[in-house]
Amino acid sequence: MPKKINYLDDAKKFPKKLRRGGIFVVFFLILSFLMGLVGGTGAILLLSSNSKLQNALGIKASSLNIATTKTEKLRLEESSAIIDSSKKVTPAVVSITTSQNVLDFFGRTIEEQGGGTGFIVTNDGLIMTNKHVAEAGTSLSVLTADGKTYQAKVVAKDPTNDLAILKIDASGLPVVDLGDSDNLQIGQWVIAVGNALGQLQNTVTVGVISARERQLMAGGGGTEEQLNNLLQTDAAINAGNSGGPLVNLAGQVIGINTAMASNAQSIGFAIPINQAKQALDSYQKKGKIIKPFLGVRYATVNKEIAQSHNLSVDYGALLIGDQTQPAVVSGSPAAEAGLQNGDIILEINGEKISENHPLAGIISDHQPGDEIELKIFRDNKEKTLKLKLGSTE
Repeated sequence: MPKKINYLDDAKKFPKKLRRGGIFVVFFLILSFLMGLVGGTGAILLLSSNSKLQNALGIKASSLNIATTKTEKLRLEESSAIIDSSKKVTPAVVSITTSQNVLDFFGRTIEEQGGGTGFIVTNDGLIMTNKHVAEAGTSLSVLTADGKTYQAKVVAKDPTNDLAILKIDASGLPVVDLGDSDNLQIGQWVIAVGNALGQLQNTVTVGVISARERQLMAGGGGTEEQLNNLLQTDAAINAGNSGGPLVNLAGQVIGINTAMASNAQSIGFAIPINQAKQALDSYQKKGKIIKPFLGVRYATVNKEIAQSHNLSVDYGALLIGDQTQPAVVSGSPAAEAGLQNGDIILEINGEKISENHPLAGIISDHQPGDEIELKIFRDNKEKTLKLKLGSTE
């Protein structure tokens, strides 16, 4: 009677030649199985893509049971939308080069260059970009997507926002489609297009709207300004992207890329396009950008600020300044109405001020000359004031 053996545990008892032969057999069987699997898969793929072969063999396509999952379909649809949106907007995206003569350490005159991005909004050559891009040099040139270079001039600057309008001498240009930033949703897909690092034209990055109504202090080159009502996105916004469009999946511009957080990964900020549309409309009608003006410097109150400043309310706009920048601008509508440092503006025309509805956003919905009613909090009491908005140019 043959000796009984146990697989694996007794493998060491086989003679060496038998063990080698067994290993070879097992290897051969595994290899045969894999080749059969690959061949079978290939045959299925061939059958699924060849309707004539299916008919000749009498096989129905449905019997192959090859179906793309919902997730795969969704990914394909999103990818297609990103591609289509990018193709729609990039012909109107431009690279902006700035230059100016400066003195180096040794007192020699050298040319200092900078770069940014913009996008064409009228076919006769109006271009929107950031104010800090337009102010980076005394000479500006624009490179369009078709490779043509134009000299540009600044025709308008937004006095309260990082926005500028340029003009080039051209006609018949492709233009972007301006969308609606008021209806954006957190989590909505967006595409940032720009001149990455000042050299890589029409670079595309993808992300989502991660927050709205953001406020921050932005600056560079020795200047700093407060920006309000910004869109926050995790689409990578690199140096050189400033002034470029932030686009939705319909290929519409819904923001202007303006800043990035240097102490965080992939957090960028954009000016809502509805603010830019108001500025463009003002320039086209009046030849300059005119904005409603209240004349205050403030911090939006939340629970943390209320606790740190020992405030009795946890919402509103706290008027606060310093020695160089007072809380209330002298001679402004706010000053004439009697607003003071330390006041908290709670509401404007019954609309509550909060992080989601900041003061600047509410004011921007009005026109110069509009009369508004403010509910303020002073000395632990509420008070109502009325004033007429001024204008900035």
